[in-house]
Amino acid sequence: MAKSEETRSLIVTTAMRLFTENGYDRTTMRAIAAEAGVSVGNAYYYFSSKEQLIQGFYDEMAGQHLATARRLLDGETGFAARLKAVLLCWLDVAEPYHRFGTQFFVNAADPESPLSPFSADSAAAREASIGLMREVVEGSDVKLDPELREQLPELLWLFQMGVVLFWVHDRSAGTKRSRLLVERSVPLLARLAALSRLRVFRPVSREIVDLIRELAKRE
Repeated sequence: MAKSEETRSLIVTTAMRLFTENGYDRTTMRAIAAEAGVSVGNAYYYFSSKEQLIQGFYDEMAGQHLATARRLLDGETGFAARLKAVLLCWLDVAEPYHRFGTQFFVNAADPESPLSPFSADSAAAREASIGLMREVVEGSDVKLDPELREQLPELLWLFQMGVVLFWVHDRSAGTKRSRLLVERSVPLLARLAALSRLRVFRPVSREIVDLIRELAKRE
């Protein structure tokens, strides 16, 4: 890893720890720089604001999730097994940041905030996650309505966002309730997806596709 990437990663890791320990609003860029052992100017060279630091965190999380999940997908063709592996993998990767997740959720839940997973600022991490869901679908043996196949990766990412929301509020030991949600819901999603190939269910799947396209339109 290049020195600049090491420094960037160090600043992100330090910021996440301080956000968790002291709270997002009470942690300053100066405090992050001091704890990371870099100058304030150097910290601002990599990140112009705390919001950009969160985007850096999103990107690192997405990269770590992608690398780990791909190893789990290797050799597995079952759609449900692939999807479950990816979602449980995210819970494993995110576990060290669970306490922090509850602190920044208020900011991230604001649709106008750059911290929102739906914002333009979060596009890189969002597209990486949707791309991973595309790999889940394309590498599986599931038979789908062709139009639903095109939109399914984004639908699965939206489902993942629902899991993330549940995880943020999950206070069970080891976030066991979030894992139960994945374990129990994925087989149901797999059955619904498989039904889309049947002629009798195609009108419903086409309505879902049309709704997604309509909602995806920008004003």
